[in-house]
Amino acid sequence: MKIDAHQHFWKFDPVRDAWIDDSMQIIRRDFLPQDLQPILSANNIDGCIAVQADQSEAETDFLLDCAAKNPFVKGVVGWVDLRAENVEERLALYSKNPLFKGVRHIVQAEANDFMLGKDFQNGIGKLSPFNLTYDILIFPPQIEAAIRLVNTFPNQKFVVDHIAKPYIKTGEIDGWKTNITELAKAPNVFCKVSGMVTEADLKHWKTSDFKLYLDVVFNAFGVDRILYGSDWPVCLLAADYKQQLSIVENYFKDFSKEEQSKIFGLNAVKFYNL
Repeated sequence: MKIDAHQHFWKFDPVRDAWIDDSMQIIRRDFLPQDLQPILSANNIDGCIAVQADQSEAETDFLLDCAAKNPFVKGVVGWVDLRAENVEERLALYSKNPLFKGVRHIVQAEANDFMLGKDFQNGIGKLSPFNLTYDILIFPPQIEAAIRLVNTFPNQKFVVDHIAKPYIKTGEIDGWKTNITELAKAPNVFCKVSGMVTEADLKHWKTSDFKLYLDVVFNAFGVDRILYGSDWPVCLLAADYKQQLSIVENYFKDFSKEEQSKIFGLNAVKFYNL
């Protein structure tokens, strides 16, 4: 089974989705399961994981409804307020739905030490008993806090979204490389090779721009902890679905069929309990 481990759905709301500004006209519209299914089929991908893009339980409910009505959506990474006093109650409620696989917070929009907060860590500590994962969405300056987080919770499954968003456009690599390699030493951490095109030069990227970054990720995480994700439709800011997929396919083309099967599906099945 081939799985796209990271994509989004939304009914565009200019107030709620204010992050999608005027420079992003191509994604200032609705993106729903019926839009994605033919694209996945055309690229021989069997299913996907829908990931939250808004910090609300309404978003979680919307994604779970999408998954319930569309069998190719294999699971949902939703949002629950991990800092709330009733976090355990909310997780207990959502985890009754077998399509609810994990939680994400848009930490990239928070202070660098956000993940070290007592309330947030209390919420993280509640995930594992419900067999829920956590998606880490951060920028490079936040990786050091992520290292502390994942080592504090060695029994919690974590996955880094978008290889922690290195500065591919400017070619910066050293600080990110050092920290992502350290983060990968924790065996409970996986990494999504996703979202890379939007960290490159949107209009003038080349496949070769990504090689050094993918080298780091492969050397750090190995084939057993890497998941392919498209970041559709956000990827459309820089590339169509096939173009972003080809970056990852080309990098791993000389790997064995077994290794490719892990990266393009089996690792997602294992991580998200699909």
